[in-house]
Amino acid sequence: MDTALQQVVERVRAAAADAIPLRLRGGGTKDFYGQPPHGELLDLRALAGITSYEPSELVVTVRAGTPLAELEAALAEQGQCLPFEPPCFADGGTVGGMVAAGLSGPSRASVGAVRDYVLGATLINGRAEVLSFGGQVMKNVAGYDVSRVLAGSLGTLGVIAEASLKVLPVPPAEATLAFACSQADALRLLNEWGGRPLPLNASSWFEHEGTGVLRLRLRGAVAAVDAACAQLGGERQDPARAAAGWTALRDQRMPWFAPGEAGSLALWRLSVPQTAPVIAIEGCAAPLVEWHGGQRWYLAPPAQASRVREAARAAGGHATLFRVPAAQAADCRVPRFDALSAPVARIHRALMQEFDPHGVFDGGRLVAGDQ
Repeated sequence: MDTALQQVVERVRAAAADAIPLRLRGGGTKDFYGQPPHGELLDLRALAGITSYEPSELVVTVRAGTPLAELEAALAEQGQCLPFEPPCFADGGTVGGMVAAGLSGPSRASVGAVRDYVLGATLINGRAEVLSFGGQVMKNVAGYDVSRVLAGSLGTLGVIAEASLKVLPVPPAEATLAFACSQADALRLLNEWGGRPLPLNASSWFEHEGTGVLRLRLRGAVAAVDAACAQLGGERQDPARAAAGWTALRDQRMPWFAPGEAGSLALWRLSVPQTAPVIAIEGCAAPLVEWHGGQRWYLAPPAQASRVREAARAAGGHATLFRVPAAQAADCRVPRFDALSAPVARIHRALMQEFDPHGVFDGGRLVAGDQ
């Protein structure tokens, strides 16, 4: 065991003995996500480095504190990538934070989520034990798939020390098409195209200066992309400008998100079936729609939580209070996530008890105290 890992293990062991809760942190770029973090800070950036990379096997093993930008640069040199496009809300994000948050970018509906690419992981649990799950191959049967449970756990189950990830080659061709249309027409088109053999990769719809625009990204073989462009029509976008636009969408740096950063409006994420119709929420402007209709962003004050969550439930989905304006974050008591159902809550408590019996980690990041 190397020095950096040993120091983390000793810190967890001491916290368990002294009943001191720990707040796990890499680059801190997603501190806004989930319930407000609590506990004594445990900085994990010393656990850094790419420990194994086999481009021919499409597998990379990375320590949790490794900057995400460093990993993506190493993959790009080999013409490979993380297909789920993890968002970078600020500079300094780490691989461990990427897995712990479990957030995916514009292509998620077509290629899968973070958890679909986690092959294995090394975890330090609340007993200060170093545990390994999964492996470094795409087919690995070794009991429960614990490594995937870590995706989206927000550090509540333990310290993710290392992760093995499946990577893929960068597609040979890409094109972005734009269509002026209403939200209803955009959803109809996306549902229609989803049933056809098209190289769909990502989509977004939002209103700009009063006009709705659907953007569709195609990725795949050159012939397939060119044929789809000819078949679908629309306005083909400049590649450089389109790429910058998708990156800005992924990282929420588009002007559409600005009112939620500087004003009194919070950013809400509705996860609903792709076939759900237009969801009109009283007092909210038209949403930004992603994932072929499956993810819809709304701007609304935290006080409208019941209205937003009821709209999501009526559409067959759920709502997340994704980002609270900085001026309100300290005083906001609205749960960030929907309350768990009774069966899921039992599973959640059992997992927490098994991995962290002494309550070392910040279990409140996922579930508010009154849930």
